[in-house]
This record gives sequence, C-alpha cells and structure tokens, in this order.
Amino acid sequence: MIDLELPLNKRTKLYRFFEILPGFLSYGMIILLFVLAMVSPLAAAVYLLLLIITMFVKAGGIAFRSIMGHRRLVRAQRINWHARLAELEDPAKSYHTVMDVSSSGFEYDTHKENLRFMAADPNMFPKPSTLYQMVIIAAYNEAYDVLQPTIESVRHTHYNNQQTILVLAYEERGGVGIAETAKRLRDEYSGVFLSFETIMHPDGLSDEIPSGKGPNITFAGHRMKEWCKKRRIDYSNVIITTLDADNRPHPSYFDYVAYEHIVHEDRKRLSYQPISLYFGNIWDAPAPMRVIATGNSFWTIISAMRPHTLRNFAAHSQPMDALVEMNFWSKRSIVEDGHQYWRSYFYYGGNYSVVPIHVPIYQDAVMSDTYRKTLVAQFKQLRRWGYGASDIPYVATRLFTKKRNVPFFEGLARFLRLVDSHVTLAGMAILVTFGGWVPLLVNSEASRNYAAHMLPDVVSQIQRVAMIGLFITIILTLRMLPPRPSHHKRRRMVWIILQWILIPVTSIGYGSLAAYNAQTHLMTGKYLDTFDVTEKATLASRARAKEQRSSAKK
Repeated sequence: MIDLELPLNKRTKLYRFFEILPGFLSYGMIILLFVLAMVSPLAAAVYLLLLIITMFVKAGGIAFRSIMGHRRLVRAQRINWHARLAELEDPAKSYHTVMDVSSSGFEYDTHKENLRFMAADPNMFPKPSTLYQMVIIAAYNEAYDVLQPTIESVRHTHYNNQQTILVLAYEERGGVGIAETAKRLRDEYSGVFLSFETIMHPDGLSDEIPSGKGPNITFAGHRMKEWCKKRRIDYSNVIITTLDADNRPHPSYFDYVAYEHIVHEDRKRLSYQPISLYFGNIWDAPAPMRVIATGNSFWTIISAMRPHTLRNFAAHSQPMDALVEMNFWSKRSIVEDGHQYWRSYFYYGGNYSVVPIHVPIYQDAVMSDTYRKTLVAQFKQLRRWGYGASDIPYVATRLFTKKRNVPFFEGLARFLRLVDSHVTLAGMAILVTFGGWVPLLVNSEASRNYAAHMLPDVVSQIQRVAMIGLFITIILTLRMLPPRPSHHKRRRMVWIILQWILIPVTSIGYGSLAAYNAQTHLMTGKYLDTFDVTEKATLASRARAKEQRSSAKK
C-alpha cells in the first residue's frame, strides 16, 4: 500500500531541503536584483526586464484565456445538462433521435459522439439512474443563515433529490450552536433528499490537524462508507462533492458532473473541478475583498481552460470508490483540496486527471463582522492557500527517487509548474512594482548608466500595456456580477469600478506577503498545522454583532 500521508513530525534531510526551496527561491529572486544592482546596474536591468517580459507574455495568455473561459462558462450554463444526462439512460435510442439534427455547436457534436460510442457498447457505461450524488458540507460554527442557503441551493439543482445524499459534517469544537443548527436543518429537510445525515467530527483525535477541513470530511467519509455498505450501494455508483458552508452550486452542476462521469471510461481516475466564483456577497464585501475575490474567480476560469495543468481547488467532486481506496482526504494538510490532486496523482501512478466543469459553484468573498476582522481573515485565508507550497517537498521526494511510480519527465513538468506558481506568487508583484527603481537607489553610479536610468520608464510603459488585461477583467466582471441587491444604491456600481485602483495594494499586501509568510513558516520549520477557519458573516450576522457590541458598551 502506497504511503500518501504527509510527515507528522521529523522530516528527512531531503524533505527539509525541498521545504526550504520555495522560500529560498522567492527571497532569492529579490535579493539577486539588489546584488546585481550593486555589482552591475546593466545586469540588474536585463534581469528585471527578462522577468517582466516573461510576465508580460503570461499576461497576454491570461487575457486570452479570460475571454475564452468566460465564453465557455456562458455557453456551458446554457446547455440543458439534465436533458443530456437523461439521454444517456438509453444511448442507442437517443443517438438515433439526435443523429439527424444538424448543429455546429462543439458541445452538441461532442454529445452526439458520446452517444455513438455508448450505443456501441452500453455495458461499459453506468446508467444515470444508478448514480448517487453525495454532498458533504463541511461546517465549523457557521450560523443557520449561512448554511441554509447552501442546502437550499443543493435542493434546487436539477438533479433528482432522491438520488442525492446530503451530509452536514460539523466540528464538535464548533460548540453547542452548530450542533443545534445541524439538528434544525436535519429536521427542516427531512424527506427532501434520499437522506440527510449530520455527522459530528470529535475534537482531539490523534494523527490530524486541529479544526482542519480534511479531518472533518474524512471522518464523515468513513461514516458514509459504512452507511453505503449497509444499504448495499456500490461505492463506484457514488460521486462525492465537498462543499464549504457558503458554497452554492449552479443548478446544472450535478447533472454535468454525472454526465462527464458516465462518458469517461477511466472514470475512477478522474475528479471534477467546477468554476469557483466568489460573487455570492460581492456587493456587500469591502472593496479590497472584492478585488481579491474577483481575481480568484478569474484564476479558476483561466485554470479551467488548461486541463493539462488543472488541479483540485475548493469545492470539487470525486468518485467514492477512489476516495475509499485512498482513505479519503489528507488529515494533516491545511490545503486538503490542492493536496488531494497530488495524493490521487501518486496513488494512480500518474494516470489521474481533473476534468473541468464549466459551470460555477458560487462562494462568498471574505467578510467578517467588522472591517478589521475581515482584513485579518482575508490574509489568513490567502496564507493558507499559499501554504500549498508544502506540496513541493511532498512531490519532490516522490519524484526524485528510484521508487517513483510516475513518469519522470511528466512528473518533472508538473513539479516545475508547482514551484514556479508559488515563487511567482510571492515575488513577482513586488519586483514589477518597485524593481525598476532598485538600481538607482542602491548604486550611485547607476544614474550614469543609460539602461539603469531608463529602467523605471521602460517598466512603466510595459505596465501600461499590461493594463489592457485589467480592462478586459473589469468588462467581464461587470457582465458576470449578480443583480444589485435592493439595499444598495446605483452609485455602488461606481465603487465597483473604482475598486481596481487597489490592485497594487491587494497584490502586494495580500498576494505577495501572504505567500512569503506561508513560505517562511515552511522554510523555518514553524509549520502551519492549525486550520484557520475563515469566518463567514452575513448582513444579518453583522447586524447582530453590531447590536451586541453596542449593548456591551452600555
């Protein structure tokens, strides 16, 4: 049996080397600029321009994929996935029905081909009527008005509720309130789904991080494994989707996932990744959080357009039989979603892929009860995501060994992309913003060097051209925004547009510094082994908190 877990205590020297590597490279790319500026302003200018030109080329690709990803998102939401899924029940009959219908749409032609292949050998593919969707909602101490809309959104998807098993997995350490909320929700939704299960994750279990989502959903997964076994439900007929407390899937999501699961023959080695759109409370969230939430949303849209590099993130779905074999999710990682990709990749010897699902699961931007708490919560969330750098030693020690079970060069390409993503996240925004002035500031002779003297102007011109990508993002964001709530005036739209002047602040103050913080913890061995739960506030909970603060002052 392959060992998939992260080390709990002492690391090997090789493991520690690769824990230090991302921080070393991230700090090193900035230190190198200062060293070159002191030794040779020209070399510093060339070094910085190479980095910025590389980012400029990437920005062009990002802008293109943003446009194409948005088009794909809109197009996928228009498809009747429920009807397509129903046609898979009898593919031969459905194929003869649709074969004479002309269509130039890519998706429709693909559907026709899927029906043709399935009609040739229908025994190779499960029928939609045999599949179950198990939805595990991870909760800590969230209020009823956070959890209820999530459950209601699952209820109102197009998928048959009597083939849906809903599991509310909550933490014992969340307190009495969450236990009462779980009971209230179970009573309220009794009979709506095939089953509504509430599972409390006990506090203080060994071999797991405190308050982690991974331990919580893994504990629930084991309970539901026994639940399925008692009811003689085959694990291969169950697709498990994990949601956070504030996640709301698109009405077509489960039909879309079931469709993709059926038409792929190697379905056990696949997982399914939706588009995460952080627009649930976008009108109410503070401006810095709106900028970050929008950026994160476009990152998931762009990622979906590159299936060969796509990894699990936030809410995603995976077959239960695969999860049972892998002992579900990691109980030792605070980034169990992204880490699940690597667990699956190595478990299946490299024969594992993530299928993009081009419909959204709506999530909330970070918003706590006060502005200050919101700023802190946002930093902790991004630091937790940045701690995905902890996957670098996990991958390296399984790749650079004679015992590796994945193709070396394919694994090396994935490893290099992993390192590049974390190093770029940490250092690039700082270099692009301030790097052009470094030679002039640290070397008195740089002012006489033409290249160094012109460097700030050149960098500025490149940044202006790169602003085209920002304008594309703004336009697409305005098209994707949910309707303006009645409690906001029309002038709110002005601030939605002006918020983008905060990009330098958010990209450095949150993106770069959160990544550096996470990598420094990893570098120094001061591991982030406690899951910082992102507080999820609503307008109602903020009003209650304000009343409580007013009462306390009196």
